[in-house]
Amino acid sequence: MRRWFWELQQVQAKAGQLQQQIDRLQTQLRQVSRDLQLATAERDQYRGRLEAMESSKFWQIRTQWLQLRQKLGGQESPDWTPELPSAEAIDAQIPPEIAQIPRETPYDRWRNANSPRPADLERMAQMVDFLPAKPLISVLMPVYNTPESYLRSAIESMLAQVYPHWELCIADDASTQEQVRSILEEYAGIDGRIKLTFRSENGHISACSNSALELATGEFVALLDHDDLLSPDALFEVALLLNRCPDADMIYSDEDKIDEQGNFSEPYFKPGWSPDSFLARMYTCHLGVYRRSLVNQIGGFRVGYEGSQDYDLVLRLTEKTKNIFHIAKILYHWRIHPESIAQSAEAKPYAYDASDRALAEALERRSEPGKLLPIPGSPGNYIVRYKIQSQERVSIIIPTKDKADLLDRCLNSIFEKTTYPNYEIILIDNSSTEPETAEVIQKWQTQFNALSSSGNSPDRFQYHRLDIPFNYSKINNFAVQQSNGKYLLFLNNDIEVITPDWMTAMVEQAQRRSIGAVGALLLYPDDTIQHAGVVLGVCAYSGHSHKHFPATAAGYLNQVIGITNYSAVTGACLMCKREQFEAIGGFDEGLAVSFNDIDLCLKFMQQGLHNIYLPHVKLYHHESQSRGQDDTPEKRDRFLQEANSMMQRWSDWMTRDPHYNPNLTIDRQDYRIKN
Repeated sequence: MRRWFWELQQVQAKAGQLQQQIDRLQTQLRQVSRDLQLATAERDQYRGRLEAMESSKFWQIRTQWLQLRQKLGGQESPDWTPELPSAEAIDAQIPPEIAQIPRETPYDRWRNANSPRPADLERMAQMVDFLPAKPLISVLMPVYNTPESYLRSAIESMLAQVYPHWELCIADDASTQEQVRSILEEYAGIDGRIKLTFRSENGHISACSNSALELATGEFVALLDHDDLLSPDALFEVALLLNRCPDADMIYSDEDKIDEQGNFSEPYFKPGWSPDSFLARMYTCHLGVYRRSLVNQIGGFRVGYEGSQDYDLVLRLTEKTKNIFHIAKILYHWRIHPESIAQSAEAKPYAYDASDRALAEALERRSEPGKLLPIPGSPGNYIVRYKIQSQERVSIIIPTKDKADLLDRCLNSIFEKTTYPNYEIILIDNSSTEPETAEVIQKWQTQFNALSSSGNSPDRFQYHRLDIPFNYSKINNFAVQQSNGKYLLFLNNDIEVITPDWMTAMVEQAQRRSIGAVGALLLYPDDTIQHAGVVLGVCAYSGHSHKHFPATAAGYLNQVIGITNYSAVTGACLMCKREQFEAIGGFDEGLAVSFNDIDLCLKFMQQGLHNIYLPHVKLYHHESQSRGQDDTPEKRDRFLQEANSMMQRWSDWMTRDPHYNPNLTIDRQDYRIKN
């Protein structure tokens, strides 16, 4: 009997393996089919436009003109140049049925390739039975005078969910339009999972959401606005994640927008949980799913924060848990219509007043006093300036070799512009040979010594010579041993200060317990972006966020103009606490030239710290003018060796940056959609 049972298990295991192989082949076949459909549709679209162009009068004139040119021996007549029609005239020749064909956008192509097909949804529905845990998800939907078509569409999107273990908790906030109640009661009669409560008086969104929360019995609650839509796989994806991560207390997904004609646009591909980015903007938004016991523990939605009640809720909830997860899929469609905040920031100005207060109170609760500065022209986006507890010494560490003009400009900008009062400069000369360099160093030694002797700036400048083959990590580790500051500021000699309070702003962040590395907005001399944070896995290994964008650009989802968490920031301008630097062993001296700053930042992340980019700290970076480019076989081999070391050490993060979205390109540094 035991042998028979064992053989049965073996057969079942082999059958399971075969089924997995079949599933993989079916997935590949579906992908090939999708690619073929996309290619065919694109071919047909171009063929139609080509035929329309060839049938136009302009094309016929152009053909005759080319024939005349051939008769003239391929030369244009000096006495005659054809008058080409305008673009409007050319468009007018295209038949209306062709001209009206909407052009496919990159997001259209992404949706065609990534949205679940009916067969995919059917397979998900079948998989539900095999999920070990099937949590009940209570979807809260406050309602007030919703247009019939939007209300029906929202409820229908719930009925279309492939995951069946849900309840829709609808609270009507004393709607004055009679059809609202009849529609709700109609659907409650259709599906017993729809639960209703009708408020006797209008209390606005927070009070109404709490009324919906009172109906909930699920372990988790999800939020659905009365005019928006869930994708049919939304709750399935949530349940799938909860089976993988049963300790999750908060889940959020990517989202897009849908207009009144049913067109999808403006995908919002979000990063993983980034607490400082969240203080700069409410980026988690929809779909938001929260453990109900935690929501009840913090008191639900607060009256008085209408319009930003979700932001306020998440600010308070994330102070109670670190178990926050992101689903990198579009599971929520935000409705665009004239009264929607998705359409215009002016639609609900009170929402931004509420977010101001919610953020200010969060800073107070967290015992991190500071000022909240709204970003001009970007409602709902903020810069937090923290109060410095103590102006401890900052050790500015600058490795240098020759290029006296660069060094002189760097030191002069620090000396002339810096308003932070307590800093020292540790200059490490790595085998300079040019006499001009010695002259510049002597000049600055004399200048700082004069300050020290006057009692205004004791021990402000140290100079050390280190004659070793270039090793960025070893040079900086040596400099740290010579320094005295509580904060370490690693700075290239080709940096030039722009904003006078640059060091003050960096200390504000570095003093916080949660922060590892602090970085800045570095600009090329032509005022385009050189660095606004580092993205892992982009351009083979890593790339700089928004590189070559104008300095005035807001960036993808306002990341350039707002404080943002990144996995790493460049060592060209990087501040951290000395104690944290020493605790992780400093820079890895095995990474002599490349990736040492990224490795340092990832070691901070490994300790649970967050690295941060500050848009209001601006400096020029005259990049690679001192050391040169990796343009020899030896340098390229060294780069590849260090890159391979990083890939082995940090393979998970280097292949999927937790602060970047996998639906965005890894071929460029401009945040375009991956297609």
